[in-house]
This record gives sequence, structure tokens and C-alpha cells, in this order.
Amino acid sequence: MKRVVVRTLGCKVNQCESEAIQKALLESDGGFTDADGGQADVVIVNTCTVTAKAAMQSRQAVRRAVRSHPGARIVVTGCHAHTAGAELAAIDGVDLIVDNHNKHRIPEQLLGRPPDGSTTDTAGRGQVDRANDPPFAAFPALAHGRRTRPFLKIQDGCNAFCTYCIVPHARGRSRSMPINGVLEHIGQLARLGYREVVLTGIHIGCYGRDLVPATTLYDLLVRIQAAGIIDRVRLSSIEPGELSDAIIGLAASDAPSPGRLCPHFHIPLQSGDDTILARMHRPYGADDFRKLVLQIVGRLPRAAIGVDTLIGFPGETEAAYERTVDLIESLPVAYLHVFPFSAREGTAAFSYPNPVPAAVIKRRCERMRRIGSHKRRQFYTRALGRETTVLVEARRVGQDRLLQGLADNYLPVRFDGPDSWRNTFRQVAVQGLSPDGCPEGRAIFQAERSSDRKFCREGSCS
Repeated sequence: MKRVVVRTLGCKVNQCESEAIQKALLESDGGFTDADGGQADVVIVNTCTVTAKAAMQSRQAVRRAVRSHPGARIVVTGCHAHTAGAELAAIDGVDLIVDNHNKHRIPEQLLGRPPDGSTTDTAGRGQVDRANDPPFAAFPALAHGRRTRPFLKIQDGCNAFCTYCIVPHARGRSRSMPINGVLEHIGQLARLGYREVVLTGIHIGCYGRDLVPATTLYDLLVRIQAAGIIDRVRLSSIEPGELSDAIIGLAASDAPSPGRLCPHFHIPLQSGDDTILARMHRPYGADDFRKLVLQIVGRLPRAAIGVDTLIGFPGETEAAYERTVDLIESLPVAYLHVFPFSAREGTAAFSYPNPVPAAVIKRRCERMRRIGSHKRRQFYTRALGRETTVLVEARRVGQDRLLQGLADNYLPVRFDGPDSWRNTFRQVAVQGLSPDGCPEGRAIFQAERSSDRKFCREGSCS
């Protein structure tokens, strides 16, 4: 038996791809087994390059894999491998560099049967020949039981070229899985017992524009709902200009039908200053973002809205930063992801003048994270005294080993109950916050359910 471990850095797309690679190896006839924390014969490191820190951490992870698993075959893939393959190949102990376009072929390569015409990039590209980007590479639907809410990658690549972002060079142009393929993969997950799927991609709002005939993310969501093959659908992230009123309307429906879109939207803002947004090449202004958030909460008062902020972009003055702070503080967002600006060679912003000192970026990020913690607590507090339906996750949490479930609006709730409730929908009364700030409550049984529940909307409550 060959023991394998996969180490993942970066985004949900990387996580999705790593899990699919591991699943394919474990289910193959090649004699692979999970190293399960022990010594491995094969280590796959799926790297990230979105920031200079992420690239550094990717190199550290590769070196750590070489040290921790002497004699193992070390395979490096992902975005840093795609853009800096030569640098990674020079690390002593690395056996194979696989670019993003061939990542899905790793199982076949390790099994000794790569398909005709497959290639492995060991030189690193730095820039992508976008005219030769391959079609969308479909990874198998995940089913190894580690995640209650599996990710399904439906789109890859990005056409936006924001001035700070290296991802279009690492992932290529936008490419989509055809609608029938998405439905087939979701059907596989549903037959395996999953109740919710998270649709993910690099630029998911561009879904379908490359297909023939062209389609849209809204069309896909309507088809999923019409198919009725899974209880809940969640989006991982969507750009402000691509979150249409029609998509919001799918989450606003009170119909207890399968396939309903969860009222949870993660929306990248990056900056609340219009000048900085223009220099970032972001196609909206701060007021556009404000109107979108207020539109969402106007239709979905309990929706969770997550926001990305990019702090310390070149030329970000104190006044520009304060405009970002003011915008975030004025809006009913549920949580923040705060990123410090990192100059990436190969992007336009790499050579922009007026860089912000590292100490200033750190101070601004710390303050923004405190604002994010306050927003999250406000979101949790608004749920107190209410009832909600949660999908019970596989793991228990905390010293009390409570179950934890996730509501459709991304509200986590801890409560007591038997293991048999895992991966089922349960109605829970939210009663308070734990010492670490997480909502806690108690399960409500059929006989005691109130007739005026404030927001149980799934038809599969039990």
C-alpha cells in the first residue's frame, strides 16, 4: 500500500481540487491509502500564490513535506507551481511539478498511466498563454465523507485582471462546467446522502459565458432548483456587479422546495474609496456596493453578507482607508475577510508608486479585523431568541462536545443531541452565545414547535 497525504494552501477551489485528487487516488486500484497523519510515500502540495506571504508559505510547505516524509515522492501543484515552477523544482527533494492545467491528471500520473498528450510544466510560466487555455477540467464529485457540505467547482479562471491580482496568470481565462455536468455531479452527491452543496469557482459570476450556447449563473441556479435533487445550494463568493436582483430573488423565495439558494452572499469589496477602486480596476464604486448590500437586506433581512477587504493598496491614504472603515461600519454585514496588500510581480500594481508602509498596513488590518469581529457578534446576537433550521455537521465542537449545525444564512449553532442527527436538518432555538462567542441553543421537537416560527424555511425540518 502507498500512503498518500495532500497538503492544501489557499482558496476553496484549491480545497475542492485537493479533495478530488485524494479521492481519486484512494478509490483507484493503485493501492493508495490515507497516511492519516503518519509517514507518507507520496505527498502532494497544492500551492497558493495570491499574496507574497501565500507564495512563501507554499515554499515552506514544500520544504516541510520533504523534511517530514524522507524518501516520499513529492508532487507540487497549484497556483504557485503554475507561475513559479522553476523555483519550486529547484527545491531539493521535489520530484514532480504539475501546473494548474494538468492538476486533474495527477492521479493518472501517479498511477503510471497519464493520458496521451498530457504534459507536466516544470519550468513555470510567469504569464499564461491565454489563447491556449484548455477547456474546463471537471474534477469528480467529492464523496469521502469528511465534509458535510461538499464543494463543487463549476468554474475556473478569471478575465478581470484586477491590478493587484496574480490569479488570472495562474488560472487562465474563465471556463465553465456545462449545466448538465453540474446537475450530474450534484446528483451524485445527493445519492451519496449529502444535503447541501457549495458551488465554487475563481470568478463564479462569469459562469456560463464561455459555453455554447452561452448561459448564466442565474440560469444554472434555476435549473438546479427545478431538478430538485439536493436540499440546499450555497455560493462561495460572487462579485458585486454579478449578484443580480434575479439571483437575490432565488434566495428570497419562501417556497420550501429542494434546491433553494441559501441567503448567504460573500461579496468582495476590497476598498470603500472610489479612487482606490478605480486604481484596482474594480468595476464599481463604493455607493454601488452600499446599494447592493441594502438591497439584499431589504429583501432578506436575516441574510449573511460576508465582505473581502484589501488593505494598504498603493496610494491608500488615511482618508481613503477611513472611507473604507466608514462604509463597512455603516452596513449590516455579517463578517469580514481582511487581507493586507501584497505586491505581486507580474501585476500592474507591482510598480505603482506611493506604497503604504508595512507597519501602517498591519495597524489598519488589525483595526479592520476588530471591526469584523464586532460585525460577526452583532450578526450572531440578532439571532438570539429565534428558531432556525440547521444542517448538523459531522464533528462535535468545544469542551462540551456539542453538535454544531449551520443555518441556511451561515449562522453556526451549537446544541446537544445524538450522533444520529449528523447530516440531518434540525430545528433549533437559539438561546445565547458561548464563551467564545458562538450561538448556542436547544433542539426543538415536533410536539413543541411554535406556530409562529420566525425563520424555519426548509421543507425538510425534522
